[in-house]
Amino acid sequence: MKGDLFSSQHMVQPAVEPGLSVENAKCLKYTVNGEMFARQGAMIAFRGDLRFERKGQGVGGMLKRAVTGEGLPLMTVRGQGEAWFAYEAQNCFVVEVERGDQFTVNGRNVLCFDASLSYEIRTVKGAGIAGGGLFNSVFTGHGSLGLVCEGSPLVIPVSPRQPVYVDTDAVVGWTSALQTSLHRSQSIGSMLRGGSGEAVQLMLQGDGYVVVRPSEATPQKAQQH
Repeated sequence: MKGDLFSSQHMVQPAVEPGLSVENAKCLKYTVNGEMFARQGAMIAFRGDLRFERKGQGVGGMLKRAVTGEGLPLMTVRGQGEAWFAYEAQNCFVVEVERGDQFTVNGRNVLCFDASLSYEIRTVKGAGIAGGGLFNSVFTGHGSLGLVCEGSPLVIPVSPRQPVYVDTDAVVGWTSALQTSLHRSQSIGSMLRGGSGEAVQLMLQGDGYVVVRPSEATPQKAQQH
């Protein structure tokens, strides 16, 4: 029967081990055995004995979010079972954070992550007030970080001899070994004539990679996140 074919093609696979996995391009699955964290409202289905609770940010976290506009509205998921997470049908992918390393990411792109990871809101170095005040969440520890973005993410390698220039509205995150600064690619004369729309980029130098989404956030949509 056609119904049987449909169910077999889209049937979720049984969990092999606890933790984060990619269910499909638009959804991540987390097999919970203890505790994990996820974006508030991102759970679309679950089975098993799981409890969902709003995660407080503390006074310091609330102040940072109020000042910077960057923040992670999170919930804690505890128990044993399976939970599926998605956000606005955006594409999902997983970044592995190694012990002793860090990954910098825009808070709007975070979907869920292991409880073994912690994060802190920091200013993007070299992109202060002149760059509109860029702030990101820096993840440390050892574990899996589930992210989302509009479209399939581009992973661009960065080497000491070949820096990469990224639109600040399109960048998702980057590895900790990279140094950041603002780069002006448009001349003053061009700006006076109306500009190209690509006046300032974030320049990344060093040894690592940067994740970019194939779209730019409009001001209205960026504020909603």
